[in-house]
This record gives sequence, C-alpha cells and structure tokens, in this order.
Amino acid sequence: MSLNQLNAISPIDGRYRNKVANTAPYFSEEALIKYRVRVEIEYFIALCEIPLPQLKNFNAAKFDALRDIYLNFETADATEIKEIEKVTNHDVKAVEYFIKKKFDALKLSDFKEFIHFGLTSQDINNTAIPLSLKEAMNDVYVPLYYEILGKLDELATAWANVPMLARTHGQPASPTRLGKEISVYVQRLKEQFNLLNDIPSAAKFGGATGNYNAHKVAYPNIDWKAFGQKFVQEKLGLYHSFPTTQIEHYDHMAALFDTLKRINTIIIDLDRDFWTYVSMDYFKQRIKAGEVGSSAMPHKVNPIDFENSEGNLGLANALFEHLSAKLPVSRLQRDLTDSTVLRNIGVPFAHTMIAFQSSLKGLGKLLLNKEKFEQDLENNWAVVAEAIQTILRREGYPNPYEALKGLTRTNAKINQQSISDFVDTLEVSDAIKKELKVITPSNYTGI
Repeated sequence: MSLNQLNAISPIDGRYRNKVANTAPYFSEEALIKYRVRVEIEYFIALCEIPLPQLKNFNAAKFDALRDIYLNFETADATEIKEIEKVTNHDVKAVEYFIKKKFDALKLSDFKEFIHFGLTSQDINNTAIPLSLKEAMNDVYVPLYYEILGKLDELATAWANVPMLARTHGQPASPTRLGKEISVYVQRLKEQFNLLNDIPSAAKFGGATGNYNAHKVAYPNIDWKAFGQKFVQEKLGLYHSFPTTQIEHYDHMAALFDTLKRINTIIIDLDRDFWTYVSMDYFKQRIKAGEVGSSAMPHKVNPIDFENSEGNLGLANALFEHLSAKLPVSRLQRDLTDSTVLRNIGVPFAHTMIAFQSSLKGLGKLLLNKEKFEQDLENNWAVVAEAIQTILRREGYPNPYEALKGLTRTNAKINQQSISDFVDTLEVSDAIKKELKVITPSNYTGI
C-alpha cells in the first residue's frame, strides 16, 4: 500500500483501493473530466453534421483528431483542466477552454466558438454522469453480479439434494433442502436484475432551462428537440429526457439506486444466513496457510467475509437511499445541491463492489459439514408431525392436529421410535400406518 493510500480518509482509496481500482475510470475526478470532454467533442461533431452554416466547411476528416482528444485523454490533461479551473472557478468552463486550446493546436481556431454552443454546464454534466454510470454498470457491476449469481447457481446445483432442517422463528420447522434455499436467492437476484435492465439511463440536453432557447434564437429553423434526441440517444446511447428544467430530474437514476439497494439487501440477507449456518456448524471454512482467525484464540476461523460484505452493503445502501431521495428534488428550475451529491455516486458503487467480492470469497470458502445436517434432522423427529397430521386429515381422522400436538409438545424425547409407537396407537389401516412410518425428517422435504 502506498503512502497516499495509508493517508486516505476513505478506505475506498486506502485499504480497499486494490478491490475497486477498476471503478476509478468511471467515478474519479479525472474520469468525470474525461467524460465531459467526450460529450463536448461529440456535441461539436454533431453540430458539424447538421451542418450549421458556419460549420459546413469543417473538414470531416478532422473528426478522428477531435475524438483523439478524449480517447487519448491522460492524467496530464486532467491536471491542465484543474489548473484552468483555478482561474475560472467553474469546472465545465475549464473543460471548454481546454478544448479550445486543442482546437488552436489543430489549427481549427475559426470553429472553436461552437464548442459548448448554446449549452449550459448541466447539458454536459447530465450527459457525462449518466454515461459514466451506464458504462460502469455494464463494465464493472454486471460482470461481478453474474459471478455471484453463477456461484450461487453452482452451489444450489451441487447441494440440491442435501436435506436440511428448516428454522422459522429460529425454531425447527418442516425440512427443506440446502440447494433449494440457495435457489431462493438466485431467483430473487434475477428478478431484481430484470427490473434493473428496464431502467433507462436518462440524460438532459436542452440549454439553460431545457427549452433550447439559445439554439432556437440563433437558428430558428432547426428542429432542436429532434437534434437533442438524436444526439443523446444515437451518439451517446442514453435516453433523452424531455421536457426538463435546467437539470435532468433524476427519477430514473433514483430508480436505479433503489434497485441496486434492493439487490444489496438480498445479499445482506444471504450474508446473514450463511453467517448463521457457519455458526451452526453446517459449514466448515477452508483455511488458508498463515491466516489468523483471532488475535487471542488460535482455534477460530471467523466468517469475516460475510461480515465485511454486510458492513459494506449497509454503507452502500445508506448512500443509495440518500441519492434516490435527494436527487429528484430541486428548487424551481434548479439549485446546486445535486452537484456535490452526484460527485459521490461512485462511493456506494465501490462499497457494493467490495461487498460482492467479500460474499464471493465467503461462498468460496464453504465446506459442507454433511454430518451436522444429518444430526440436526435426526434430533428433530417432531417436524414430521405436520406430515402425519396432514395424512390423517386426508383420511378423515378425528382431531389429528390435536393428537399430534399432544405428542410433540411434551418434554419427552421425540425420535423415530416414539413416532412409530404413536402411529401404532392410531385407529387407521395397516397400509396408512406403513405410509406414515416411511416419513422421516430427511425425506420430508417437499418439492
């Protein structure tokens, strides 16, 4: 770990930097600047393609050189823009001046006043940020999500036929199968991911108050709404929000954060369940040579990965909650409260990525302790009472629930023999008695 990381205030840029370094190209200050440059360049090219009268002589062969400004964007370029910002005290204006200098270097000075033509800074921010978020989702989040889903699917298949004592309210309940319980998480995650895919990555592009005022007054005969929609949707691959105020209303982004929060909540539920299964000795954990489980107790192998995941997901969800509640609210046509909040969207995203990796690590350590599963089932023969009383109901036996309640709520030990003895006292046919005696905690697992 570098000295800078040791002095980082946030563990995202310190302790956990190696786990989330792949999010920096989307959420860092440099990344935001680069995305702004990208939007400004693509916007200028789009104006050339109308073409505006003053840009009809722009050499289209220069488009590649313009795109190289953001394709080859480096830290030195971001640093230069930050130096300009010290003078302008405006981050987007600094980007505009930086690109104008590039135009001068490319001998395109005659066209540079059409950089940022008719725009407000929010036209750049409200396209650059959704674009960076969309690409982070596709490039970083989705692959890791599928890793977790794949691992859970693998475990659900491997342990599909492992009978397990269920617990409702913490008490022994009708048996289930371990693979089925894991498949519950698989299905929950899939359903929320499907909702996630339905949320558009929305962007605003329409000038100072969303009406293309400056564009229309300069070129009244151009359909600027159609231009904006084509630019946002075809050039940037985003959904064009219209009408808007000066800012995108962030309703879709809020929906995204709410859905990410729900997925995280499912993983928290999973983390806590597996933590509990480990504490119940249902699983052992793979031991890595040299690792220390406790500074004081040498025997311990703690389920720290599930704990780390739960803690990071809690942080992520607290921030996602604030983002989704705050961003859609802005005074009149705009205030600046969204600006500082938007700079933090990478924080819950990074905590989520840390958590996903921790959950994956925890799942990868699990070693099935089949004997413990079998022992718990054998120690809880009372759970077959539901099956017996249900068959008795089918046969029209009088008060079957009450009969089983009397048997199972005594302090006497309930085991296979006591169940068998009870069945022998029932006034039913031998065939029914045989059917009842076949039922065990291990085979009474449903479908």
